[in-house]
Amino acid sequence: MSKPEPTRYRTMNWKSYNDALKRRGSLLIWLDKDMVWRAPKSGCNGRPPVFSDAAIQFCLMVKVLFGLPLRQTTGMVASILSMAGLDWRV
Repeated sequence: MSKPEPTRYRTMNWKSYNDALKRRGSLLIWLDKDMVWRAPKSGCNGRPPVFSDAAIQFCLMVKVLFGLPLRQTTGMVASILSMAGLDWRV
């Protein structure tokens, strides 16, 4: 028994095909400038937290999404924040 002939697809509209490939590589990240990045004072004993839970969750989301080690994640988050015009510490 022979294999069936594979279906061949031919691209007719190269301009829209190329535009679709470019859009596929697009990345959009929304940051709320009113987000609390620094942790509020806790008033408890011990070392106070530096970053808020939302900031930690954002960094971990970037880490998992791109499969980065922690040091590369801090660099990427710092780059994202600088592109957004935010001078928040990472």
